[in-house]
Amino acid sequence: MWDDGGAWDDGVIARRVRGREPRNGARAAGGVDDGAGQDERSRGRRRRGGRGPAGAPEAAGDGFGDGRRNTVRGDAGADGLAECGPGYKWVPGGARRTAGEGLRPRLEALRELIALSRSRLDGVVLDRAGRVLEVADERYRLSGEHTVVALAGATGSGKSSLFNALAGAPRSEVAARRPTTGEPVACVWSGGRPGAEGLLRRLGVPVHRRHTPAQGSPELAGLVLLDLPDHDSSATANREQVDRMLELVDAVVWVVDPEKYADAVLHERYLRPLAGYAEVTFVVLNQVDRLPGDAADQVVDDLRRLLDEDGLALGEHGEPGAAVLALSAATGEGVAELREALGQFVAERGAADRRLTADVDTAAERLRTAYAADGRVGLTEGAREEFDDRLAEAVGAVATGRAAERDWLRHAERACGSPWSRLRARRKERRARRRGAAVLRGAGGTGAVRIGAPRTGAGSIGTGSTGSTGSTGSAGTGSAGAGGRGAGGTEAGRGVPGSRAGGRGPGEDGRATARPVVEQAVRMVAGEAAHGLPLPWAQAVREAAVRGAEGLPEALDAVAAGAEEALRHGPDGKPRWWTVAASVQGLLFVLQVVGVLWMVGAATGVVDPAEWLAGVLPAVVGTVGGPALTWLCGVVARGPARRYGQEAERRLRGTAAGCGRARVLEPVAAELLRYREVRERYAVASGV
Repeated sequence: MWDDGGAWDDGVIARRVRGREPRNGARAAGGVDDGAGQDERSRGRRRRGGRGPAGAPEAAGDGFGDGRRNTVRGDAGADGLAECGPGYKWVPGGARRTAGEGLRPRLEALRELIALSRSRLDGVVLDRAGRVLEVADERYRLSGEHTVVALAGATGSGKSSLFNALAGAPRSEVAARRPTTGEPVACVWSGGRPGAEGLLRRLGVPVHRRHTPAQGSPELAGLVLLDLPDHDSSATANREQVDRMLELVDAVVWVVDPEKYADAVLHERYLRPLAGYAEVTFVVLNQVDRLPGDAADQVVDDLRRLLDEDGLALGEHGEPGAAVLALSAATGEGVAELREALGQFVAERGAADRRLTADVDTAAERLRTAYAADGRVGLTEGAREEFDDRLAEAVGAVATGRAAERDWLRHAERACGSPWSRLRARRKERRARRRGAAVLRGAGGTGAVRIGAPRTGAGSIGTGSTGSTGSTGSAGTGSAGAGGRGAGGTEAGRGVPGSRAGGRGPGEDGRATARPVVEQAVRMVAGEAAHGLPLPWAQAVREAAVRGAEGLPEALDAVAAGAEEALRHGPDGKPRWWTVAASVQGLLFVLQVVGVLWMVGAATGVVDPAEWLAGVLPAVVGTVGGPALTWLCGVVARGPARRYGQEAERRLRGTAAGCGRARVLEPVAAELLRYREVRERYAVASGV
C-alpha cells in the first residue's frame, strides 16, 4: 500500500522499499524522486519528523534538535491520515473504538455467571473474574471526565524524562542513580474538571507526588499522567507496585530504549499477556537521537516485528490497535506526535470502557475452558430410549408381558375348558403348592410365592401360582431378563420362593444379578449427557446421575412388585365370549352325561336295549365337542392374550421409565439446563 508520502507500508511491520540514490540529489514534493528512487537517509530523517502531512518541506538543520521536531498541523493528508511519528500513522477518530453502553450488559452477565457457578467451579478462578467486576465498579464510581495513562518501562528507558517533556517542566526526578523513581508520580491536566483526586487516591499516588503541568495544554485536558517505577527494578516493592497499578490505569505507554526494546522480561511478562489490551496501549521507542542514520528505522521495524509476534495488534490504516512511535525525550523529537496522539485518545473519553472491555475479554478467555462445550450437548432421544430399555430389562418387562400373556391364556382355558379339564388343573395346582411349601420349609422361609418377572431387588427366578384364582405358571420359554434371568419356566420352576416374605438366599441372587444392569444404564446415560461438556459441568452431571441412582434398584424392585401384584388376580374383566363358551361347555357336559347314562341304562336293561343308539349321539357330541370347543377357544384367545401381555409389558416399562426419569434423568436435565443458562450468560459476557 502506498501512503500519501510515497512510502510503502505492508501494514504489519512497516517495512519500506529501499530505492536508489536520486540522480540529481533532489526530492519531489511527495517524498520520491522522478522515478529513479529515493535517498534512504533523507527518507529516514523525514520519517522521524522531517515532513508535515501536507507535503511541507523538511525543517532546516542537521537533523537533530529542534530541526527534527515535527509539529502536526490540523489538516490531514489526501487519504485522511495525519502523520504522528517517524513514518507511522495516527488516524484521528478511526484508530480506536469505544465500547460505550455495550460493556454494561457484559459486566452484568459476568456477575450472574459467577453467582451461578459458585458451586461448580474453583473459587480461585471465579475470584479472578470477580476482581474484574470490583475494578469496574470502582472505576465507574469515579470520574469519567479523566483518563489515567501510565508511563511504564524498564530501568534507564527514559520514562521520567518523557514525563517531564510532556508536563513541560521537571516534575519527576531524573538521575543516573537506579532506580530513580520509587513512587508513582502524577501530573493532572484537569481542564477545570473535578474528580481527579478520587482517581489518584484509588491509585495510591502520594499527595506530594501530585503535580500540574507547566502550561495549560488544553489539548490534554482530562489527562492524568503517571510515571511508574521500573518494572524490572531490583526493589521487589517497586515491581509489585507496577503490577498493581497496571491493573487500575486506563491506558499504558510502554517506553523502551534501543538497548532493551527486545528484553524478554518486557515481552514475556507484560506485552504478550497484555496483547488483548492493544487499544489502550502505546509503545514508544525513546532515545532515537542515539541512533545514527537509518538505524532508528531498523529498530522501529524490529520492534514492530516483536510486537506482532507477541500478538499485539498494531493500529494502522484505520484499524484499532497499539500505536508505535519513535521519539527522543532529550531532544524533543517526536514528543509533539505523542502529545497529539494522547490528546486525541483523551478527547474520545472511551479509554476506561475500552480498558474494562479488555479486562472482561481476558476474564472470559480464562473462563472459556469452564464454559465452552465441544459441539452440541444434552441427552438425545436415542439415549433416553436406550436408558428406558435398560431399566425395562432390569425389571424384566418383557418376561412380565409374556407371563401375563400365559396367565391370560390359563384363565381363558379355565373359563372355556370342560369340567374335566378344570378338575385336572386344580389337582395340578394343589401338587405345585405342596412342592412349593416343601421347598420353603427347607429354605427356612414362609409360604408366600410370586408370579411374573424377576425384580431388580430381592426376587425369585421363576413364576409362581396364586391361591384364590388358581392361576399357575405355565411351562414355557424364559425371557432373557435382567442379568440373564428368565420369567415363566417349567412346571418344576414354579413355586420357587424368594418374594419379600421369602428367605434371603434366592432374593440376594436376584438383587446381585439386576443391580449391575441398573448401574450400567446410569453410567451410560450419565456419560451421554456429560459428553462434550466442560470438565466441571460434566462432573456435576455425573454426580447428579449417581445420586439419583442410589435408591433406583430398590425403587425398581417396588415397581416390579406392584406389577406382580396387579397380575396376581388375573384379568380385571372377563370377555363375554368366555361366558358363552362356558355355557356351551356345560351343555356339552350335560349331553355327554345324558348319553353315557342312556347307554348304561340300555346295557343294564333299565331302558330298551334296542334304543341304546339314542344315547350314543349325545355322548359322542358331548365327549368330542368339549375338547374341540376348548381348542377353538384357545386359538381365539391367542390374540387377546398377546394384547394383554403387551399392555402389561407397556405398563411396567412405562412405570420403570418414570422411576428412572424422576430419579436420574430429571436431575441430569436440571444440571444441563443450568449449564445452558450459564453458557448463555457466558456468551453475553464474552461479547459473542
